[in-house]
Amino acid sequence: MTALPEVEYASRRERFRTAMAAAGLDTVFLPPSSDLEYLTGVERDLPSFGQIAYAHGWVTGAFFSVDNEPVFVLPRMVVTFHLGDAPPEGTIVVAETDDAEERLRDAVGRAGPIHRLGIGARTWGETVLGLERIARPEEIREVSSLVNELRRTKSPAEIDAMALACEKAERAMAAVEQKIVVGVTMSDLVAEVDAALRREGSPSPSFPTHIFAVGERTLDSGDETGRLPLREGEVVMFDFGAVHDGYCSDFGRTVVCGEATADMRRTYDVLLEAQEEGRRAARPGALARDVNAACRAPIEEAGLGPSFRHRMGHGIGLDVHERPFLSAEDETPLTEGMTFTDEPSIIAAGEFGIRIEDVIVVAGDGGRRLGSYSPDLASG
Repeated sequence: MTALPEVEYASRRERFRTAMAAAGLDTVFLPPSSDLEYLTGVERDLPSFGQIAYAHGWVTGAFFSVDNEPVFVLPRMVVTFHLGDAPPEGTIVVAETDDAEERLRDAVGRAGPIHRLGIGARTWGETVLGLERIARPEEIREVSSLVNELRRTKSPAEIDAMALACEKAERAMAAVEQKIVVGVTMSDLVAEVDAALRREGSPSPSFPTHIFAVGERTLDSGDETGRLPLREGEVVMFDFGAVHDGYCSDFGRTVVCGEATADMRRTYDVLLEAQEEGRRAARPGALARDVNAACRAPIEEAGLGPSFRHRMGHGIGLDVHERPFLSAEDETPLTEGMTFTDEPSIIAAGEFGIRIEDVIVVAGDGGRRLGSYSPDLASG
């Protein structure tokens, strides 16, 4: 279970029941996910490149109804090896020799009549087919978008957890920054960052650590060029995050191997202006697309618009990428307590690339940074 107080989860479930009723849903099924963790505190497993599987794994999850507390249905192996033999009260445990459909039918019966069923967006197809067969709902809808609306505005406890995740990432950066020397590889730096995150108490990176350099050649930790040695004058960009109590950070800085050129410093000044304009624009009532435009404006005015190839940022919380997005297509009005990344970049192929990234909280006078790491262009 996550470390937030139970009263916070109870409040979230009450708000979710209200949202379910307003949407005309009598029951919702959520698999292990950030949505389930948000509503109950039952933690997700760390991501795995190779999928972990157990007998009857397709039934894993919980039913939510408008009138009752969640009904969990979990394979015995999940209860024993992932929950320490301490499942939520009233869990229907499915042993390896059980008839999984019968046990799921028991859970459906306890959840109550199911006419309009909501399911989490990442529910396994096998689970959806089983629910259709056993519950026979009149209608099935996706509900992760409904939970997302509850998750967008963070509570003080959530913001505190995210601030601690930011601190972990910043301490990892401080431990690695001076290792950017001639001969180091992007793969070396990823290993250093990930080890530093572990030392700081992050159970894993919040997403796969990405370290890269763009210039006369491209070095990328995600492919074979990640094993090539760094040269004098190349510019290294960091993109990684930490986790604290299930909440994510997302962090980025740029470090030059050697001395930065005058052109790099001029361009970096434009980047800092863009980040600051985006931060100032992140106020309650502003549209997400307009905040993105404010961030882009200094880069466009400097004639570097084509080199800013992505959005200003994205929502962040229990997932490292959450809606809404600070992007050209997103018309969501911001509210106080929403959390976003502020991450402009200027990637000029054949010349150099620079980036910076911090997490901000929407506030009345503009976004408030959760971190405190120096924004300066660093030299290794």
